[in-house]
Amino acid sequence: MSWRMAILVSLAIAISYLDRQTLPVAIQSIARDIPLTNSQFSALQSAFLFSYALMYAGGGKLVDYLGTRRGFVVIMLFWSIASASHALATSFLLLATSRFLLGMGEGGGFPAATRAVAEFFSPQDRATAMGIINAGTAVGGVMAPPLIALVLLDANWRWIFVLTAALGVLWTLAWIRFGQHPPPPSLNEEGSGSSSQPPPPWIRLLVVRETWGLVTAKFLSDAAWFFYLFWLPKYLYEARGFDVQAVGTYAWMPSAAAGVGCIVGGVFSSHLVRRGFSLGAARKTALGLSAALMPFVILIPHIPVYWAIFIFCLAYFGQQSWSTLVMVLPADLFPQTVVGSVAGLVGFGGALGGIAFGQMAGYLLDHGFGYSTVFTLAGMFHVAAFLLILGFVPSVEPLAFHEILGCEAAP
Repeated sequence: MSWRMAILVSLAIAISYLDRQTLPVAIQSIARDIPLTNSQFSALQSAFLFSYALMYAGGGKLVDYLGTRRGFVVIMLFWSIASASHALATSFLLLATSRFLLGMGEGGGFPAATRAVAEFFSPQDRATAMGIINAGTAVGGVMAPPLIALVLLDANWRWIFVLTAALGVLWTLAWIRFGQHPPPPSLNEEGSGSSSQPPPPWIRLLVVRETWGLVTAKFLSDAAWFFYLFWLPKYLYEARGFDVQAVGTYAWMPSAAAGVGCIVGGVFSSHLVRRGFSLGAARKTALGLSAALMPFVILIPHIPVYWAIFIFCLAYFGQQSWSTLVMVLPADLFPQTVVGSVAGLVGFGGALGGIAFGQMAGYLLDHGFGYSTVFTLAGMFHVAAFLLILGFVPSVEPLAFHEILGCEAAP
């Protein structure tokens, strides 16, 4: 039954990534009605990421308060309505408003997913479960280019947003019908740090060294990830001369590789744990191998297009293997009562990284620096993030509640 929950949550994440990819893939068609510069395109992504960041943190608190089942219903319905609102946009400002609302809704998705992993899975199975859930990013990414290209051949771009909203509503009905309550707390005590203590305020979480390690690492790695995610179709249009059909034919391939990375990263880490590796050694070995793949993106502007697509596939594979492992670390380290909140703070950092680098990319491209400079910067972020995790998270083991409360030990 727990694995059914992982699949259901994975489908929610798939819809989330389909929703957020609609604008980048359909940008050429949208731009005929609403002309956009590179800087405005960056601003649209920043509008999404700004509210995504806020709600990633707030959504973690919301899910800790409502619980995973009710929290997911609220989150999914909100972001589905926000997705549908894009169909009514007639100006840059209205598009930006819709992106802001979409980010607000989707920001709670991954904190809810991380809490579900903490509730339903043992430490030995968590990385595999998170890999299945995170593979939803790939399913959404694979679906987006061909599905959107197909819709654009026969209909106006506005129908894309209506379609994705309908999928969200259908998922909500399935979640209400099939989503189950978590097992008794005794089944989840190992490694989750379950406690009867009430959750501490955010300020207490922010003074924990491990929290800062995860937040800053996510800031760097997601700076690169959101650039790849939002700019890949635009790069193919502008730098490689692709049309909508060509993007629909090829742009799904990196997302498919991302799905493999999700599963491989999670399964590999879980395999190492079962082979007797410590949790820390298993997580950090898999993280280091994932980060080592990312600098290859520096080559993308300098090689033939078929090799560029291959490198994109390699980068998506490495990024989502990395992401799976980073997202499971809050469940490894923190008590279950604060897992959603910590995951929210980590995602908040990631979204801020996406905003910062997205704005920088738009500025650099509008001022003649070219994609070579942007890819060189993006290629170094994961390596730096891995070094931060080594420094800030020396040991991957459950933190005692008094460690989170600081000098005021729990009574």
